[in-house]
Amino acid sequence: MSINYPVKNAFALTVDEVTVAHKTSITQGITQPEAKKRGLTWGANTYKTRQQKSLWYVMLQQFKSPIVGLLAAGSVVSVYFKDILDAAAIAAVIVINALIGFLMELQARTSMNALKKMDVILAKVIRDGATTEIAAEQLVPGDLVPLEAGDIVPADGRLVEVHRLQCDESSLTGESFPTNKFTEKISGQAATGDQHNMIFKGTAVINGNGKAIITGIAGHTQLGIITSLVESSAETATPLDKKLNNLSKRLIWVTLAMTAIFAISGIIEGKKALLIIETSIALAVAAIPEGLPIVATVALSYGMLLMARRNVIVKKLTAVETLGSTGIILTDKTGTLTENKINVNSFSFPEESIRVHIENNVLKFTHGPIKLSAPNFDKLLLAGYLCNNAGIVAANKKSQATLSGDPVEVALINLCNAAIPNVTALNQQYTRVAELPFNSDIMMMATLHKTQSGLFAAAKGSVERLLERCQKIQLGPTIKIMDEQSRADILAKAEKMAATGLRVLAFAYNEGGELNERNYLDQLIYIGMAGFIDPPRLDIKGAIFSCKSAGIKVVMITGDHPQTALNIARKVGLIEDDDKDVITGKELLANEKPSPGWIKKVLNTRVFARISPKQKLDIATIYQQAGNIVAMTGDGVNDAPALKKADVSIAMGIRGTAVAKETASIILKDDSFTSIVEAVARGREIFQNIQKFVIYLVSCNLSEIFIVTLLGIITPASTLLPLQILFLNMVTDIFPALALGLGTGDKTVMHQPPRDPKKAIITHKIWLNIALYAATITFTVVATGIYCTQFITHNAGIINSVVFVTLTFAQLFHVFNMSSTNEAVLVNEITRNKFIWVAMAICTGAVVLVFAVPQLRYILGLSALPWKLWLIAIIGSSFPLIVIQAYKLLSKKNPAV
Repeated sequence: MSINYPVKNAFALTVDEVTVAHKTSITQGITQPEAKKRGLTWGANTYKTRQQKSLWYVMLQQFKSPIVGLLAAGSVVSVYFKDILDAAAIAAVIVINALIGFLMELQARTSMNALKKMDVILAKVIRDGATTEIAAEQLVPGDLVPLEAGDIVPADGRLVEVHRLQCDESSLTGESFPTNKFTEKISGQAATGDQHNMIFKGTAVINGNGKAIITGIAGHTQLGIITSLVESSAETATPLDKKLNNLSKRLIWVTLAMTAIFAISGIIEGKKALLIIETSIALAVAAIPEGLPIVATVALSYGMLLMARRNVIVKKLTAVETLGSTGIILTDKTGTLTENKINVNSFSFPEESIRVHIENNVLKFTHGPIKLSAPNFDKLLLAGYLCNNAGIVAANKKSQATLSGDPVEVALINLCNAAIPNVTALNQQYTRVAELPFNSDIMMMATLHKTQSGLFAAAKGSVERLLERCQKIQLGPTIKIMDEQSRADILAKAEKMAATGLRVLAFAYNEGGELNERNYLDQLIYIGMAGFIDPPRLDIKGAIFSCKSAGIKVVMITGDHPQTALNIARKVGLIEDDDKDVITGKELLANEKPSPGWIKKVLNTRVFARISPKQKLDIATIYQQAGNIVAMTGDGVNDAPALKKADVSIAMGIRGTAVAKETASIILKDDSFTSIVEAVARGREIFQNIQKFVIYLVSCNLSEIFIVTLLGIITPASTLLPLQILFLNMVTDIFPALALGLGTGDKTVMHQPPRDPKKAIITHKIWLNIALYAATITFTVVATGIYCTQFITHNAGIINSVVFVTLTFAQLFHVFNMSSTNEAVLVNEITRNKFIWVAMAICTGAVVLVFAVPQLRYILGLSALPWKLWLIAIIGSSFPLIVIQAYKLLSKKNPAV
């Protein structure tokens, strides 16, 4: 016997219909043989994940780059002509770059492991009428599962019995308040957060108990659907990766063009084929900034270290730079913008309304003390404390004593602790003798207490349902009969409070000698209402203001109620007080094939409510397709798909689930949105640094291309050799570039709009500057070589060494040309950078060492130089610095230049 699995929309069926559909019993469950049979039919309650790529495949993927192909070709040709040193040097560069890419991809393997860990739980199940404990993966559709406070829900199920059952579904739906569960069927369509007769895998039972029939396991659970979304969401290449790849392709085309020019001229002049090939290899080596990925990685790692000191853990290096170019931050509400802790926010009494807050465990009134309703306030505190089942969890060696239970009841206890001295004495003064537990039928809770003067009844619950029990109303020190106008006024106030996003509870009491356990809910006296809210974090408003100053749009996406979302958005400054624009999940469902107008509306909306995990992913995609760099913050299981899809994914370190933290590229240790702003600033600084060292490396490499080409035509015997160029690229280029990557950025970086993500890392204007830099260096080096040939010596080896030294120091001095035009020539961010001076010392020492050690000179094909030629080379190498600084100074004074 088997079932037609899965039963869709079980929330829309009655308990009897669900029981019949699953061929089970709400008292006996299914039999052990039937459970085994269903297990064979429907499989285990675990997720099917795609097989991971082998480590060898990941490594081989690193060699697909066209740059690697070009370098590999040069290495093979070097081997053919028995130039083993050149071949080995080029191969070493290829391996280093591949290892960097390989190591950075290994972290992606941990994302799905977090989801699998959620399955390692035990579950209670009723089979053959007996309760047993089994591995959660052995559950099958139709199993009857008992639930009680503290349980982790092992699978999706339809509730068939509840007793004050409440579940914390915030990690799945984003709803701040616990969900009260009931068994009645729900008509029509209902979002996950509105299916109050269902339980969902991975959520927690925090109060009460009940039973549920399992209706979904493995991939058919809400958590399973999210798992498939995380696996199917494609990770996009970061903007920095794309820009560096495009830059490298451009350099390849330049190389091919220069190689063709040299080859054609060599053939026309009748040069030897070996010379043409060797020079072509030198051009290929000169074109490619081998040190670029190394420098980029180190610069980003340094930024990572600085961010770690600011409570920001960066798991993916390129996320540092990408965060700096972010124009959109899609943020969850619960636990990110709010504290994920329910507090009493306000009170509405018949004669006045007040707002309160707790500061350092002391209750404070926001707009002054109570004037007319002090007796009401005292009675409400008493009723809230007595009509309450929140309990204290005893302290242990690892933690202090804490309150547990319904978060609303915990909030009331915290309120009473802050407002009533020695509040625990009430437990001895008021002994509980009866209780009416909360349930979905009466929508209220009441307790009866014995005191020295008689009995005292306390009640709280839904405003409308509690008013039905109230015959009197307290107006300060007096008590009057409640008329219809008073009832209407109270209901109107309740609606107004709810419209601001508050959860509203009404309170009432009764006392006197006529009370007993049968009639204590009759003739209740209405006290007032309390509004509860998950308050915004204290530092959020300033952080969002900083985002606005930096041109970053912050968008809230939550599974919570629309009015609650709007209220929090107004409080944190995300929207204006009169802004009522909010898009709900139902509206998104109604527009699954979005028109241009609907897409425009989505892009202009800052608050999304009642949103499902799939819809979060869709919203992130819409922003990306509009050309935005999207950062996504989150802490729940429901955030994982969008976190993976976003250009930058940011998880909360304290409140974040394991799934969110493993999927994200950045984790905030302090859960502070303010840390995101600091990370954005550092990301922008890092991009400025990356841009500087890219300009430096490209201009140096282009000068090498031009020099090799021109000398190959003019004086082929003295042109630079491939190994010499590799030495320049891997030593004298990398250290200055690395120093540029570790510098400080512009102090006004957070007062500028985000960079246009469509712009290349090197714009057209920057290319013109690079061409000027490269041309100036080329002219200097070639002119110095020609001068020495004409007036000093005709020895090709000596001329080659002079060219090498001149180019080396021209490139070292060129680092000072990377300073901003906004600062002085001699005192700027470059000269203040201590790493620059360290790099200069290292590179100078390396060059001196090469010429001082005969074996090193031989390997690089260099010759010893007299001091006169050293002087000529140094003087020549300073020429580009003088010319370019003069040009910058002239441009600063005359912008038209």
